[in-house]
Amino acid sequence: MNTSKIITLLILALILTACNTKKEKPVDANLEIIMPNDVLGQKPPGMVPEAFAPGLVTTPGWETGVAFTPDMQEFYFIREVIMDTNNSKQEFVVFKNTGNEWKESIVSDRVGQPYISPDGNTMHLGRRFKQRTQTGWSDIKPLGMPFDSLRIMRLTASAKGTYFFDEFKRDYTGDIRYSEVIDGQRQAPKLAGKNINAGKSFHPFIAPDESYLIFDATRGGGYGDSDIYISFKQADGSWGTAINLGDKINTPAWEAAATVTPDGKYLFFNRNIGSKDYENVDIMWVDAGFIAKLKPN
Repeated sequence: MNTSKIITLLILALILTACNTKKEKPVDANLEIIMPNDVLGQKPPGMVPEAFAPGLVTTPGWETGVAFTPDMQEFYFIREVIMDTNNSKQEFVVFKNTGNEWKESIVSDRVGQPYISPDGNTMHLGRRFKQRTQTGWSDIKPLGMPFDSLRIMRLTASAKGTYFFDEFKRDYTGDIRYSEVIDGQRQAPKLAGKNINAGKSFHPFIAPDESYLIFDATRGGGYGDSDIYISFKQADGSWGTAINLGDKINTPAWEAAATVTPDGKYLFFNRNIGSKDYENVDIMWVDAGFIAKLKPN
């Protein structure tokens, strides 16, 4: 047998050996394995919103509270789990990309709507928070006064540390407020202004550079129930007229709790697919490229 044939046979043997080699799988039965492809192995959406990760994240039940770490390697959300016909519970869930595989695990019962700060060091949970440590997240801590006296559903933060949050009121209305850090000192919350608070305004998302604010509201001229709006910061620091995100995002149903992923690629939000009892709320996602086109010249 000549040298070239020997080399060919050796190469074929190596290929077959590689093909037959089994990769080790994690032994933890509580972790579900999903191979990576962009975000949780999902094909990126286009300009029409789609349910996110059907059967994996989005189900016939209720899901909300999307949050990503800045590196897009951890995805958090909240889901409702039906225990029986009369009982259910809400779980705080995370998918982590570990060793090039997405793995699901339960963090805890619901502890608030999560938002992770642009530097990745703080997980905000309304008027409480966790801090990133060398081993994971710390125990939950209170923000303290004056935030502990407010009924906050969602709090987000800019890269400068400015908080934007909603205040849910007993008459089912709400306002969006903000709190800046000046000379290292946290300032008392202030109302965001009439262009933001002209209606029932909730679930603010502040862009890391504070160039825009996304929120949901019930106001005249919308498409039905709560719609999602965006307001761009003006040269004088004020907030411009709120712009409805349009009929691709908003429908006669309830749309709310929008967030833009840290890489700026996708807009995530909630849509009520069920009845007025909200038994089926889905997490939707869409290409976020349209946001820049909405900014007035």
